[in-house]
Amino acid sequence: MDISVVIPLYNEAESLPELCAWIEKVMNVHGFTYEIIFISDGSTDHSWEIIEELRTLSPCVKGIKFRRNYGKSPALHCGFQRAQGDVVITMDADLQDSPDEIPELFRMIQEEGYDLVSGWKKKRYDPLSKTIPTKLFNATARKFSGVCLHDFNCGLKAYKNVVVKNIEVYNDMHRYIPYLAKIAGFSKIGEKVVQHQARKYGHTKFGLNRFVNGYLDLITLWFTSKFGKKPMHFFGLWGSVMFLIGFAALIYVLAMKLISIFTGDLRPLVTNSPYFYISLAGMILGTQLFLAGFLGELISRNSTRRNRYQIEVEI
Repeated sequence: MDISVVIPLYNEAESLPELCAWIEKVMNVHGFTYEIIFISDGSTDHSWEIIEELRTLSPCVKGIKFRRNYGKSPALHCGFQRAQGDVVITMDADLQDSPDEIPELFRMIQEEGYDLVSGWKKKRYDPLSKTIPTKLFNATARKFSGVCLHDFNCGLKAYKNVVVKNIEVYNDMHRYIPYLAKIAGFSKIGEKVVQHQARKYGHTKFGLNRFVNGYLDLITLWFTSKFGKKPMHFFGLWGSVMFLIGFAALIYVLAMKLISIFTGDLRPLVTNSPYFYISLAGMILGTQLFLAGFLGELISRNSTRRNRYQIEVEI
């Protein structure tokens, strides 16, 4: 099979027949063998009934129905598990992603050898309240991840099948699938300018809180990718730094006290010096960070994923 189109959705009943017909038209014109996997993420409208109807009209249509709303990442994860095509295309169900982009995305994967190609909605039909935070978010994601993409959150992406089988999309990590692919060893990541269409039906399901959550998820992903299997390298380093700062402050306090004793001036108390509190805080924090590193190492050593590595070829 050439292409699997994975489409997560939540309450998009109005757009599904038009989207499905558009995809089928593109596939038939270019002679692709394909499947369309709709994942209803706990939709409360008639989305699942529409999917069932589309399934009766075309054997290429498949569907997954969640009992409740879990989020886009779990929907993509389940779609990726079931995708059989050589190239996996993801797109949103709101008709803002154009299926006409599929042939070129397919070509870039198959002929140019990209592991992943991400869409870039260079010209967007969104209000400034959405576009400005998006630009700031993408700039931060580029800096942290080292993946040079302009639009991390674009739902229109293409992957080699092997990529989606070797990454785990969880929580709200769908925004960082290119970063997850890079961590998994898939480094040839490209970008294609794609058309952004104004929403035709319904309304957006995402609020501004996604930007806050996005930054927190990015920090989590960056930290776990760098120190997930060696937590002592982080906690031990900064624990040692804090302890040494505290110990140096303690030496200073003791030295000043000894000097005052030898000079016969017993009035200054060690608790009057700010260095006393710096030494106390530094040594306590240093010890706690060091212990956190040891605990992290113990947890890591008992993890079943500790020695799981991405093997590309074995003969």
